[in-house]
Amino acid sequence: MKTHAVLLLLLSLLCTSLPASALGLEGVDIPDTLTLPGSDQKLILNGAAIRKKFFLNIYIGALYLPARTTDASAILTDTGAASVLMHFLYKEVGKDKITDGWNDGLRENITTEEFQALAKRLEQFNSLFRTVRKGDEIRIDYNPVSGTAVRINDEWRGSVEGNDFFRALLKIWLGGHPVSSALKNGMLGGQD
Repeated sequence: MKTHAVLLLLLSLLCTSLPASALGLEGVDIPDTLTLPGSDQKLILNGAAIRKKFFLNIYIGALYLPARTTDASAILTDTGAASVLMHFLYKEVGKDKITDGWNDGLRENITTEEFQALAKRLEQFNSLFRTVRKGDEIRIDYNPVSGTAVRINDEWRGSVEGNDFFRALLKIWLGGHPVSSALKNGMLGGQD
């Protein structure tokens, strides 16, 4: 009888430690993998968490990489494919709020000289956005061949060239002064 109970306990622990087919946050299924459009490059979910502001859930941020890692420095210095998926939870986020977020996040995480060097591409990037509403998804995909592509609800909005630009963007979430330490931790595979 004791052996049977121990086996059931071990089996239940094994089952609860296996990865699920999709991560669920706030009733939203976050896929385990993404494929970069126009390629066969498959990326796996590195981690995800909720971006909160003033006790409000704004969006779920999910990071996809070729292989999982908890090392932010390695991600920020990489040159390979990657993707950030933002699933919005808040009723509406205006275009100005989104673009102000990119601008402020970059200013917090890169030098003035780096910001100035990226200014024209940042302006181009900001022009790709529109107001989003609850349930909308923004995907920011980096393909070393074609640059940083933006899609809103699977609609291609445009792209910006340069690995340096994409890695600077990632600093908004993974840099020394991230938009949220809980979101950074979650995107690096930790618990929200």
